[in-house]
Amino acid sequence: MPKKALKWYLIKNFIFILFGIYVTEGLLSILYQQVIFPFLTDILEMQQITVSGSGNLLLSMIYIVLLYLISLLPGGAADYLQGLLSDLAGAGVQIRISSPFYPGWQGSLLTVMILLLLLFLLSLSILPYIAGSLWFYRIVTNKVNELLREEKERQLSYERKKSLLLSDIAHDIKTPITTICGYSKALAEGVASGEKSLDYLNAIYGKAMRIDELITLLFEYVKLDSEGFALHRERGNLAELLRETVAAFYMDFEEKHIDLTVDIPETYIPCDMDSLQIGRAVTNLLTNALRYGKEGGKVLIRLKNYTVTVADDGRPIDPAFAGRIFEPFSREDTVRATTGGSGLGLSITAKIVEMHGGKISLHTDFGEGYTKAFQIKLEKPGSSCNHSEWQ
Repeated sequence: MPKKALKWYLIKNFIFILFGIYVTEGLLSILYQQVIFPFLTDILEMQQITVSGSGNLLLSMIYIVLLYLISLLPGGAADYLQGLLSDLAGAGVQIRISSPFYPGWQGSLLTVMILLLLLFLLSLSILPYIAGSLWFYRIVTNKVNELLREEKERQLSYERKKSLLLSDIAHDIKTPITTICGYSKALAEGVASGEKSLDYLNAIYGKAMRIDELITLLFEYVKLDSEGFALHRERGNLAELLRETVAAFYMDFEEKHIDLTVDIPETYIPCDMDSLQIGRAVTNLLTNALRYGKEGGKVLIRLKNYTVTVADDGRPIDPAFAGRIFEPFSREDTVRATTGGSGLGLSITAKIVEMHGGKISLHTDFGEGYTKAFQIKLEKPGSSCNHSEWQ
């Protein structure tokens, strides 16, 4: 749970509990004023007891107990202390206890019973505060335990995915290394010659580039996730950055006979960003479209209202997998078996977008003939910037 959501959850429940205490105290005040206090007036020969001004029920009950204890003192001292306490209490509490004694042992017994009754009323008056505190403590404890369980589950899931990824990457690295070793040995021993040796060299180069890609992705993921990493944000032209990024893929899309549609404004689109990282995020999306798009298909890259869209008409994404596609180390089983994707590219992209204060989403019903679309929503610059607002 985000810190802001947790803070709002605690504040909301705290206000709710305070309201409950206020209502309960109000009901108790009505009960005391309409039933209990008139009864005490008859027993103790008191004036009518009310709660008004700045006084409250709890202070009233404490005041009653103190006045009663003072009344047990000798007459002169009792009158003096009762007057002094009344002055200190102010207009908020108006209580007067007059001669509650009765002669003989009956008076002593009645005094003890009245004192116990007042102590009970005092404990009853603070009951809403105690109940509210315990209720809030239980809410906080339950929420903390829930968050700890969720964090533990996330950590276990993270470790499982990490172990699976490391196992897969070890396999992905070992496979091309085996190929490189075999082909290089064949070249060294003169087994391959002429055109065949060129094929071997191309295969070695391709496998070496695959290893380089895997290591680069691992390095980027670890760097973004490391403590102390910070973006180097500067005002730049988002449209120009996208055009430069797409230009690097033109040949790749042509080789796969993919129709690339570029819908990027020619105007200056200001954006406060780390150009290197945003470029890397878009590169990952284009690489995805190139890798998983079908030959002879189509790919769209669009910039509109600070939303970058990369769509393709390749194989649809399994709905069961779509919800966790941006999680680190997540890969579909079919992807793992066929394309050998590392499962890090999209999580790196999501991390970069998140660090920029933006949002990334997957749309499997994008339309326009595309089976899926990734959209990056970036923040607009502040209104103080000297540029015409682009819509």
